[in-house]
Amino acid sequence: MSNILFEKVTLGQHQLANRIVLPPMTRSRASQPGNVANAMMAKYYAQRAEAGLIVSEGTQISAMGQGYAWTPGIYTQAQIDGWKLTTDAVHEKGGVIFAQLWHVGRVTHPDNIGGQQPISSSALKAENVKVFIDNGTQEPGFVDVAEPRAMSKDDINMVVEQYRQAAINAIEAGFDGIELHAANGYLINQFIDSEANKRTDEYGGSIENRLRFMSEVVAAMIDAIGADRVGVRLAPFTSLNGTVDATPVETYVAAGKMLNQHKIVYLHIAEVDWEDAPDTPEQFKVDLRNAFEGVLIYAGKYDAEKACTMIEQGLADMIGFGRPFVANPDLPSRIQHGYPLAKHDPATLFGGDDKGLTDYPTYTQA
Repeated sequence: MSNILFEKVTLGQHQLANRIVLPPMTRSRASQPGNVANAMMAKYYAQRAEAGLIVSEGTQISAMGQGYAWTPGIYTQAQIDGWKLTTDAVHEKGGVIFAQLWHVGRVTHPDNIGGQQPISSSALKAENVKVFIDNGTQEPGFVDVAEPRAMSKDDINMVVEQYRQAAINAIEAGFDGIELHAANGYLINQFIDSEANKRTDEYGGSIENRLRFMSEVVAAMIDAIGADRVGVRLAPFTSLNGTVDATPVETYVAAGKMLNQHKIVYLHIAEVDWEDAPDTPEQFKVDLRNAFEGVLIYAGKYDAEKACTMIEQGLADMIGFGRPFVANPDLPSRIQHGYPLAKHDPATLFGGDDKGLTDYPTYTQA
């Protein structure tokens, strides 16, 4: 197998050790009260610092941005200080880590946002979508999401400013950059995708209008911390959390061109990864590569062989391995040496303690 995954790659000010990414994965282990990143989380990320790039789990930019119980925030001083444990631990191991900045919009329940009504591009409830709340036990309690209210122009301006401040907070917390979560049906995706956005103002209707909110957020964060520290994650073909676009190829190639004009440092594509999911069209990957000149990352159902092929074809620069990284903290070493991969325990993904988070051994320990 080709060693192309272990060639160095330049990402902004960083030369990364390899082309393997630990992508963002919600684990819901933040300390309560206050949703503060903690030492257990720091250990988890440090164990996986062999990755060329680590992207943290989604960290909400405001109290209203929280979708699930026990997820970390990055809008209070205690939260910023909590994340410093993680960034220090990763940097001690020679790793590079970006913070994924997150606002879930309508994908939440009032119990997670202080009793408020959720906000979204439009007053459309996400159908057949559940989130989990703290129901007083160690197990996440799943409930239906609530109907949101449509954001006013003042709401939009306020959230853009919250993203800007969150980017500043991430740098204060020691992160090397940020990834804007614009995928998987969360707030920014609720503006992008046609079937979730029924606005009639300058933020709805045409593709250009539906991309406007994301463009304003990206511009604000670049103004705050610089384009070489800003990445964006998109999910063109997923229907996660009820967002669907009528013309995903056209919409997301346009998004790639717009983000290229902003000169962001990377674009991260989340492919559909559930069983029997459709493959991302090959022509879309070619068109996106032609539209976007920065580092291009793909994640979803990749093994080492498929990852190498994508990079060799010039369609991607880096590949994210999500679930394999859960049970294999030394995943890059295992790929490089052809060691077998351990399987993760799905019951320990969300909430709980060290079990299923930091207790997976490396291959040599096992």
